Amino acid sequence: MWIPIQINELSAEPLYHQIEVQLRALIVSGQLAEGTLLPSIRELASMVKCSVITVRRVYQDLENEGLLRTRQGTGTFVAKVGDEMRDVHRRSAVIEAFESAVEAGVRVQCGEDEMREILEEILRKRREG
Repeated sequence: MWIPIQINELSAEPLYHQIEVQLRALIVSGQLAEGTLLPSIRELASMVKCSVITVRRVYQDLENEGLLRTRQGTGTFVAKVGDEMRDVHRRSAVIEAFESAVEAGVRVQCGEDEMREILEEILRKRREG
């Protein structure tokens, strides 16, 4: 199974984090349905061109969060994600993205008002586009 995960090798974010964030988003958004069999650790590592250890960590982290379940000898599957858990993960993903955006703005000395204007402009373009 192909999973649409894109790695940015120029990013300061560790590979495991990039994979984990994207895989979590695919599960929480419902793009990967409950019961979907994921690629083996080796297959996914090969797809995204990273180490097996990196993918093993991602699968373990997401299993600890209750988003994946592993059956010995069968594979790793998307777990049932209830509405409440889905909302928590959705909100968490958006908060993390906003925190990163604010940090980027602070680094280049954007003020709060300028950052609000940028957000409003992005939202306006999204509505129109």
